[in-house]
Amino acid sequence: MATRAGSHLKQREGEEGQDSPRIHKCSYCDKEFRFKSRLNLHLRTHTGEKPYRCEECSKQFSRLGTLKIHMRNHTGEKPYRCEECSMQFSKLGTLKIHMRTHTGERPYQCDECGKRFIKLCNLKDHMRTHTGEKPYECEYCNKCFSQAAHLKAHVRTHTGETPYRCEACCKQFSRLGILKIHMRNHTGEKPYRCEECSMQFSRLGTLKIHMRTHTGERPYECDYCGKRFSQQSNVEDHVRTHTGERPYECEYCNKRFSQAAHLKAHMRTHTGENPYR
Repeated sequence: MATRAGSHLKQREGEEGQDSPRIHKCSYCDKEFRFKSRLNLHLRTHTGEKPYRCEECSKQFSRLGTLKIHMRNHTGEKPYRCEECSMQFSKLGTLKIHMRTHTGERPYQCDECGKRFIKLCNLKDHMRTHTGEKPYECEYCNKCFSQAAHLKAHVRTHTGETPYRCEACCKQFSRLGILKIHMRNHTGEKPYRCEECSMQFSRLGTLKIHMRTHTGERPYECDYCGKRFSQQSNVEDHVRTHTGERPYECEYCNKRFSQAAHLKAHMRTHTGENPYR
């Protein structure tokens, strides 16, 4: 009887003890697991089952641990702190990636050009500069982009959304990068220096245009007379001497001008402004 009872107990343990170490095979993909609990979690990748629901936003998850991490988006909890700069993070993985900004580690390398990246997603985005792939399409105009962030910024040209506000003058911008450049108007920061004459500029593009005064480069040519210019805006102003176009109108007397600078100077005859005083 004792032998039969012991045998029955072992059978029950085999049925109910889901984490008994043995091989458990997935019926969908034949992947093998040592524990039944691991197999059960894996099966949800095939079935799409998400039994854990966030009470705040109703988003659902296949794992309890993933729900707990997600909840930090609502609670603001950031339990992982960088020992170098004290920045805090809600996920351990995010902290590990951040640490590479201190260590200089760039584990992901482009096979085409050898450039290295901190994140795998950054490498994937970069690879599209070689392949030409543009998987992100604008639903308004069907223009395609290589990166999701570029599409997101582009869509704002259709929606008019300007989520980035300057705290100094309340001007709003569609891109964070443009706001940062704009802020230099208030801070006076000019991070770009000309190596020829030491002049400093707030924008890299302005420095590049300035460099043409040293190199003599004039890449923009007038189609009418062949005269060349260092800036696109200059050739556009010049072309109006051929076409006679005068798009700038004085709001006081309706006189028209071919260049914005000429209108600005004319306006002072009405306002009495003397900028050189």
